[in-house]
Formats: sequence, C-alpha cells, structure tokens
Amino acid sequence: MTGRGGPGTVPAGTLLATATAAASAGKVTAMINGVVRTIWSARDLTVASGDVILVVRFGATWLAIARFGTAAPAAADYTDNPPDPNPLVVQGTLAVLPTYTGTYRDSRWVTSSDQAIQGAHGGYGNATGAAFYGTKPLSLTGATVTGARVRLQRSSAGDQGPAAGTLRLVTEAIRPAGAPTLGASVALPPMVPGQVLDVPLTTSWVQSMVAGTAGGLAVFDADGSPWIPYTGRSAGGGFTLTIDWERA
Repeated sequence: MTGRGGPGTVPAGTLLATATAAASAGKVTAMINGVVRTIWSARDLTVASGDVILVVRFGATWLAIARFGTAAPAAADYTDNPPDPNPLVVQGTLAVLPTYTGTYRDSRWVTSSDQAIQGAHGGYGNATGAAFYGTKPLSLTGATVTGARVRLQRSSAGDQGPAAGTLRLVTEAIRPAGAPTLGASVALPPMVPGQVLDVPLTTSWVQSMVAGTAGGLAVFDADGSPWIPYTGRSAGGGFTLTIDWERA
C-alpha cells in the first residue's frame, strides 16, 4: 500500500485513518478503508475526533499506534486507500462436546443414564432429552456461523422401526434444576436403532449459542410419541456439535 498524505510507502496493512470519536478505555473509533471500526489504541495515546492516526493491522485486529498534527484538522489532507479487494477472512471449525446429556422426566432429571430420551414409555411421563454445551461456543463471539451439525445416534432401545424425533433449541447452557427452557423446533429425519447421523442445524440456532442467548439442544414431542432414546456423551460422543465459522 502507498500512503497518500506523505512520501514513500508503508508496509501492507499500515495506513492513515481518521478518528471519528475521542479515544476511551483503550479503544477508538476510526474510518478505515471507508468503514467505521472500533479498534484498540496504543496505551496512553490521546486521540480526538477528526485526528489523523496511523493504524496497523495485526492478524484480524486493527491497532491505532500514533496520531499526526497538533490538533484535529478541519478536514484530512490525504486520501485513504481504497477498500482491500481481498480482505483477510479467518475460517475454522469448532467441535463442541456437550458438558451434560440426560433426560428430564416426571419433574426430575434421570440419574441412571446419560441418554437423551424423547417420548413416554413404560408408565413414565413424557420425557425431554437434552444436551448442554457450556461456555465453549462463546469462544467464537464475534464470528459468523456459516454451518453447523449435531451428531445423533439412536440407541438399540425404543421403537424398532424408523422413527423421527423433534429437535428443540434450549435456552440454558448448563443443566437447570428443573425442566429445560425449550425454543424453536425442527423435525428430525427418521432413524433406526443404532443409526448415526450428522444432522445439519439452522445456523441462526448456533449463532444464538455463540451470542450466549441459547446454550443447548433437546428432543421433545408434546404428544409423547414416538419414544426414542438417543445415546449421550459417554457413548461415542452423542450430541457432539460441530460449528463452521468465519471472522473478518
């Protein structure tokens, strides 16, 4: 890149920008490549609105390291570089094993198994099977979820023919004392006992986990049928969540 407010060239990822507000709490807002961003500022760097500042890019992070002039000019006397036609985008995949899988039934959590069971059977009430993912999805805060899937496996018990459960989004990230709070729902594909399936998830569900407004998944049908036990985390990683993400 070539700095257009002074002679010479500057390293790639280094350019002049205009502060749009005074620095506060170690951060400053600045117009960079035509986009207003909130970026980190150097320690003890004093910046006023309108100041011309030198910014550098370190990985995916912009840093303000210096300012020019004795006061903010009425108008910047330089032309900013055009937007990068190939902006840096970091992509990755995160696997999240649930911190807990289990079944809530008859006003209590079942302690004899970590299977997640949907439906009513054997004289018991209608069950809600659930998986909670703790804080690990929050490690992607600020990233965009581009795809997601959950690994489900039917146990050998339950209805022996193909049966389709109902998947629900859960508010809590850790197991509550009472019943989990159920949100949006989607029909699962039919599965037979022993079958393993990576089920695609709506990206908005997982984006809400990354944002901290949701934290788990459940299997539940209000009419109590079909009865379907799904294996839990102790049996081959049942309910493992895989998240594809990117960060600009």
